[in-house]
Amino acid sequence: MIKFKRTDYFPQKDDVDLKTLFLLLNNSILEHKQTDNFKINNVSSLDTIYDESILFTNQPLSQELVKLNIVIITDNKFNLEKSFKNIFLVNDLNRAYNNIVNALFHHEDCLSYSDSFINEDGSYISKYSFIDKSSIIGKNCVIGRGVKIGKNSIIKNNVVIKNSIVGSNVIICDNSSIGTTGFGFNFENRGSINLNPQIGIVYIGDNCHIGSGCTIDRGKIDVTYIGNNCMIDNQVHIAHNVILSDNACVAAQTGISGSVKIGSNVTVGGQVGFAGHISIGNNVVIAAKSGVTKNINDNSVVAGFPATDIKKWKKKIIKERRNGY
Repeated sequence: MIKFKRTDYFPQKDDVDLKTLFLLLNNSILEHKQTDNFKINNVSSLDTIYDESILFTNQPLSQELVKLNIVIITDNKFNLEKSFKNIFLVNDLNRAYNNIVNALFHHEDCLSYSDSFINEDGSYISKYSFIDKSSIIGKNCVIGRGVKIGKNSIIKNNVVIKNSIVGSNVIICDNSSIGTTGFGFNFENRGSINLNPQIGIVYIGDNCHIGSGCTIDRGKIDVTYIGNNCMIDNQVHIAHNVILSDNACVAAQTGISGSVKIGSNVTVGGQVGFAGHISIGNNVVIAAKSGVTKNINDNSVVAGFPATDIKKWKKKIIKERRNGY
């Protein structure tokens, strides 16, 4: 997983230590154990652990994490049985996450967030971004705080890039938005004021092409990852926490839901829809207009809704037509 300096994109607000957590968690605490008190500098995930950070999870945790200098916020009582030094059991993990992260960081979905731009040839470039001199930025673009763009990349007109690292030899076509806010909220408590803060980034590898009108949401905590040599057609949506490995080819109007993991050398036809939190193996081919609802093994060719082996799908279609459907 790509590590990055979170405060390059989301400046830190107030100091929050373990004692402060009692105030932020309000009446959510059911039980807790605390042996340390340190300033919380970051937010970890199960994939990427930072020192002196906070980890939110509903998963049962490994005993190996006991060695780490972190504080755990969980709604899984099983984790209290382990010998973690600093752990809070809460009755509402979603609200705990929102309260603490909103206290830790300025982000673009809160009123306190700010950036400072320079108008360069009709585009607004953040003073806190880095663009290699060999890269070209088109007209009416917005390049936000912390963005890094590598060598020989071409950013066409009306593109918005924020909270992102873009590699070398990347082409991003007109009207695309990269690093936008992911669709994260409590399904039972809706509304913009209840959005889960999205404090991850987008990483785009080298030699990628991203078509017009695409949207790629930043990770919730870690990274939405686009590997090297990926070809993404027009009007493709890639949600938060997606991993799209090297040499992927994704045709137009495809939608990839959050936390989908897609292997290398995958080819996706137009208007394919992916359900969230599934894994697609290497060398997979997915026919146009398929609905992918479950994991797919390496080297598979699938079609239909729900997507299944293409030979079985073809036999099903032939049978239905013979029966007058």
